[in-house]
Amino acid sequence: MKFINTFKEGDRVKGIYLCKKRLAVTTKAGKSFEILTLQDKTGLIEAKIFNPTNPNFKEFKALDYVYVTGDVNIFQEALQFNLQRAQKAPEGSFDPSDFLPSSEFSLEDMFSQLSSFIESIKNPYLSKVLKSLFFENEEFIKTFKHHSAAKTIHHSFIGGLLEHTLGVTKLADNFAKNYPFLNRDLLITSAILHDIGKTKELSPLPENDYTEEGNLLGHIVIGTEMIEKEISKIDNFPKDLELQLKHCILSHHGELEHGSPKKPEIAEAIALNFADNMDAKMNAVKEILKGETYKGQWLGYQKLFETNFRKTTN
Repeated sequence: MKFINTFKEGDRVKGIYLCKKRLAVTTKAGKSFEILTLQDKTGLIEAKIFNPTNPNFKEFKALDYVYVTGDVNIFQEALQFNLQRAQKAPEGSFDPSDFLPSSEFSLEDMFSQLSSFIESIKNPYLSKVLKSLFFENEEFIKTFKHHSAAKTIHHSFIGGLLEHTLGVTKLADNFAKNYPFLNRDLLITSAILHDIGKTKELSPLPENDYTEEGNLLGHIVIGTEMIEKEISKIDNFPKDLELQLKHCILSHHGELEHGSPKKPEIAEAIALNFADNMDAKMNAVKEILKGETYKGQWLGYQKLFETNFRKTTN
């Protein structure tokens, strides 16, 4: 199997890939073609079928594993895969693990690190909330370990939610060390819990799309509801602590236009927003740099950062 991250201009490729998306397009001149997104564990590539009525293209749909033949070329400075043949791959002819992007880090090692942060929480009420989910709820633990953190922008792979949560927690821990006025227990707990709603907002890979609950409520509201449920099981949970914890979750995107129902109004909420934003943005940068779909040092305009992007000279 030739992995997508090894594709280069001029390659003739034959192999099986996951069809992530399939879209039929008609130009103003009435010409029909199709745009596909093909995926393996190393990345994505846009593919095009310019003659979709050709009998070389058999019936298949999005999220099918597809055997394709085509040529790799450059279009608008990015690699593009032009297909000559495509058909659904027969069951048993592929290993699904070759097609689902996964964290480069060990899931068990990352979860062990996250568990150490949970063990460090001294506040008994916050500790109980965390341990109820991450130590005692086997179904949640399994889902959390393997879930993605987003549909596209950052950590959109197996273990992405765990990797992102650990990254945010490490940054939060550093903030607490550098700024002693921060309530470390509250900040670390908020960091670990801030995206748990994504376990219900997004469907599992390979689909990794918004659920009905995700579309209607979003992960911030879902996560807050999940925390409320855990708190309701703990006798005499302090009301003020509950409000501060929920405020951190509700405001962690920082701005109303970014999806937060509230803007940060306590120090720990501000710190959490910075940590979340930093980890997400730096992962996005890493994905841009390792994409290798562009030639040369300049990597093209990046919508997330609203600027053209260049590799650093070694």
